[in-house]
Amino acid sequence: MIILSCKDLCKSYGIDIILSNITFNINEGDKVGLIGPNGAGKSTLFKILTSQLEYDSGDLFLDKNKKIGYLAQHLSLNSNNTIYEEMLCVFGEILNLENKIKNLELKMNEPYDPSKADYHNKIIKDYTLATELYNNRGGYTYKGEISKVLKGLGFLEEDYTKEISILSGGQKTRVALCKLLLTTPDILLLDEPTNHLDLDAVEWLEEYLKTYKGTIMIISHDRYFLDAVTNKTMELLGCSINSFDGNYTKFIDFKKKDFETKLKAFNLQQAEIKRQEDIIEKYRSFNREKSIKAAESRQKALDKIERIDAPLKDPKGAKISFKTLITSGNDVLHIENLSKSYGEKHLFSNINLDIKRSEKIALIGENGRGKTTLFRIIMDSIKADQGINVLGKNVFIGYYDQEQSNLNENKTIIDEVWDDFPRMTTTEVRSALAAFLFTGDDVFKHISKLSGGEKCRINLLKLMLSKSNFLLLDEPTNHLDIMSREALEDAILNYDGTVMVISHDRYFLNKVIHKIYELKENCLKEYLGNYNYYMEKKKNPLRFNNIEENIGKTKTKIQQEKKKKREIEKLEREKKKIVKDLEENISNKENSLVELQNKLCFEEIYSNPQKSEEINKKILNLESELEILYSKWESYM
Repeated sequence: MIILSCKDLCKSYGIDIILSNITFNINEGDKVGLIGPNGAGKSTLFKILTSQLEYDSGDLFLDKNKKIGYLAQHLSLNSNNTIYEEMLCVFGEILNLENKIKNLELKMNEPYDPSKADYHNKIIKDYTLATELYNNRGGYTYKGEISKVLKGLGFLEEDYTKEISILSGGQKTRVALCKLLLTTPDILLLDEPTNHLDLDAVEWLEEYLKTYKGTIMIISHDRYFLDAVTNKTMELLGCSINSFDGNYTKFIDFKKKDFETKLKAFNLQQAEIKRQEDIIEKYRSFNREKSIKAAESRQKALDKIERIDAPLKDPKGAKISFKTLITSGNDVLHIENLSKSYGEKHLFSNINLDIKRSEKIALIGENGRGKTTLFRIIMDSIKADQGINVLGKNVFIGYYDQEQSNLNENKTIIDEVWDDFPRMTTTEVRSALAAFLFTGDDVFKHISKLSGGEKCRINLLKLMLSKSNFLLLDEPTNHLDIMSREALEDAILNYDGTVMVISHDRYFLNKVIHKIYELKENCLKEYLGNYNYYMEKKKNPLRFNNIEENIGKTKTKIQQEKKKKREIEKLEREKKKIVKDLEENISNKENSLVELQNKLCFEEIYSNPQKSEEINKKILNLESELEILYSKWESYM
């Protein structure tokens, strides 16, 4: 059933056409990926669908019975609330019912007065209705849902009491996402939902959205995420939209074949048109009545041909190419027993790492663990608390900062680049900027006026011009559209230097990385492969052990490690059993609670004060037991 559709939707700003004749249908339960280059109008389309923007012409249909929820890239939250209080805002109706039930319970505990039998009966009926409504609307499960979503998206219990006002931009985005998911809208619109999420949180969100019962539209440049979640792809390109049933990778395969087919048909027609035009020109050159008529006849036939348009090519991405000025020594970086803390906040310790020339490695780990801090220690911009950090011979670092903090907001684009590379000529600077899609008067724009993606391209250009032989890249694909990400991937694959990258882009990690280090509190764990290999090892830690983990180890040490792993697996099995038992116990008690609440509706019960009081006491006891069970269950999740 169609629940959202557009027909010939148009939107312009002055002479700039953003959307033109946008037509599509979305069925209930569809999970749609909306892709396209930066500036194509994806966010504009979302704002139109949510009535934040008006469209110029066309038709928009949205099922009136469906609730729509929108996660924008910029959201407002109540800065005075704590994280948990912000979540409770979603459950205002349930909280009101809780207060109502508590007040009714107080009245039910009043001494029974036979002269006020109608009053007591009404309280019991109101209580029964309120508790039934409370149960139906998730009153007994909403706290568990809040904890599940907050923990799934990377918040710890100690974070729940933090005020929104002290959170970082990324944390606020995660709070907004948590809040939106808890509202469970029928149509969920997500604009770059994986930004500011670590890998664990992205994977949790994937699983959550896979089983989401509503309809989803996602703007994302995270190709791995789109493949995992979506079953339909829409591409916004050149002000128009194309739809395809399938995820991102299937869409790209289809698009490539479709382009080749259309290009072949276009070229064949162009060749035939050229052949006919040559014949017509030849007939006319004879300058005879018969040949002129033949030329006119052929021209009429040619004019009637329905011309095939040349297929649209994807807009070009930035031309990225990293080269080294000097080759480094084979030993690029040596780190030994490194540790770092900020006051009581312990980031990491016992970090050991050796990087060799031409290696392309990734550093991953939970948000806040200190990945960026480790990069800054390597660059010697901050000091470690203890340990050794030594760069190899002729190693020159080029650093990409995800926060773009090295850009001067008051400078123009051309000055920002030229001031860092003053020996370049005007032509060289303009050519370099053009390769990164800054042409004409665009080069005189101020940095403060640029989008996140444009700032990314400037920093990547500066990195390319530096000709460093050791690149430290901190989330380089954030804010880049898919074409620019692919250009960056190709540049790294062809780079003859050494790369160490922090990234949550799993498609990127699979394509360019051959070794992953996971930063933990007390160690740096090595995985000798790309992201898929890392995931396989996480799911099955014993796999590849003979190939990878036993190199250089004694038999005694191998046996000790196997024993330790068996102990960990045993504890995990015990935990799963406890959780299963708790869930069964909770389910049984919830069923018992519903039965007791239903009994209060029977006349022989609510007309008998003694029996109704007994049942109410049982209900209160069950609710207390459930609270304890919920707390235990949450502690294991």
